[in-house]
Amino acid sequence: MMRMFSRTVVKAAIAGGLVLTALPALTQEADHPSDKTLVVGTDFGVAPWMMRGANGPEGFGNDLVVEIAKRLGRPGVEIVDVPFSGLFAALFAKRIEFTVNPLNITAERAERMLFTEPFFATGNGFLVRAGEKMSGFEDLKGKSVSVNRGTISDTWASANAEKYGFEVQRYDSFPDTVQSVITRRSFSALNEIPTAVYAASRNKAMTVGYKDFNGRNFGYAFRLESKEYRDKVEAVIECLKKDGTLSKLHEKWYGAPPEKGTSIEVVYDGYGAPGFKNYDSTPHASTCK
Repeated sequence: MMRMFSRTVVKAAIAGGLVLTALPALTQEADHPSDKTLVVGTDFGVAPWMMRGANGPEGFGNDLVVEIAKRLGRPGVEIVDVPFSGLFAALFAKRIEFTVNPLNITAERAERMLFTEPFFATGNGFLVRAGEKMSGFEDLKGKSVSVNRGTISDTWASANAEKYGFEVQRYDSFPDTVQSVITRRSFSALNEIPTAVYAASRNKAMTVGYKDFNGRNFGYAFRLESKEYRDKVEAVIECLKKDGTLSKLHEKWYGAPPEKGTSIEVVYDGYGAPGFKNYDSTPHASTCK
């Protein structure tokens, strides 16, 4: 009797373990169905990352996620246009599978979501009117700085406005911040360096007054329960670094090769963003073909 009971307990424990092991996989398939279009989210209008073209979305971010979907075996991509202020709500509500905007990896965000490893180095880029000069933060004193509401630029400006004596103006899109400078409502539009450089190259009325390279990096953000799928996407990103695809996309859309030795080329051990919560430093075998 005791032997039969023991066998029953063991079988139940094994079965239970198999069920528990299978649950995450089932959840991942439901949230990231391998046979359906990949649904991702970003705010449009941040050139040249994501723009509206004659035939649909275009830009560095579009080309990148289309290639990722292809290598994941997904049949296509739907890019949902979400204002940045509502992007995380869309992610947590499962309206999108992950974010594909130029999103800075921060300690605060890493508490609430999973990041891929960094794949694009950036910093603060200050756009000013052509003819204006800016040699440092001190030149902002007594002036106004426009930012895209809810972005890391907004965070930086809010934290430093009193220190450097400037006023912060907040807008719902990057083009609106640029327009505020052109119409002299503000002295500078603050955004990521690559975005600022591109905007200045397309508008002779603007120039990049100051570049503040500060070690920030972009990454994709996932829900906390999407670790397995995050790892799959990151494995593809690593391959795109190794085969030079990311560097080629940078040169195509930003007009120049990326800075050598930055995260657009460096492949990191483990999964996630080194130095941030939920980073798994365990090395893994490459899946590149």
